[in-house]
Amino acid sequence: MSPSFVLASASSARKQLLQQVGIDAIACKSDFDESSIQHEDPEKLTNTLALCKAQIVAEKYPHSLVLGCDSVLFVAGEIHGKPASPAEAIARWQLMRGKIGRLYTGHALIDSRTGKKLVKCGITKVYFAEISDRIIAAYVATGEPLHCAGGFAIDGQGGLFITKLEGCHSNVIGLSLPLLHQMLNELGYGIVDFW
Repeated sequence: MSPSFVLASASSARKQLLQQVGIDAIACKSDFDESSIQHEDPEKLTNTLALCKAQIVAEKYPHSLVLGCDSVLFVAGEIHGKPASPAEAIARWQLMRGKIGRLYTGHALIDSRTGKKLVKCGITKVYFAEISDRIIAAYVATGEPLHCAGGFAIDGQGGLFITKLEGCHSNVIGLSLPLLHQMLNELGYGIVDFW
């Protein structure tokens, strides 16, 4: 019998992605203090945060498969998580417009029954449109950018301002479905085991 699938996150976008592929995950927020981890390498940062979140939740669900994720945007030589304020979101968009960023999503999958764990990072190139200050202010006023790593939601209004992606689309939403499929296989499971 397959273990229950637990998402170590309160992200509705991640939960919806799993539901779209037939996984009805239990969502459990880790409450891990993300500010306790500092790293200049976005891949190492997201992988470490994803693993910390998954480990906390795996202790609560001892007979489960636990997935932890964390995303940041790397653009103009800087790492960006969720903007702390509307002013920060506006400044971020003024920096990002017309540029290319990389969205990093760390994925940590722990089989709490066996103790096996895998950590991998999905990286997607994001091309930002050249948009006006007026559009930036209006977009930030919707509130959407304040809830998203990088200050935009590609599956929301922010999708209007992305001209192109190179790499996995779902990775930009917060969870690479192809990478998850690969990780499940490496741990000895098939995606259909969770349908």
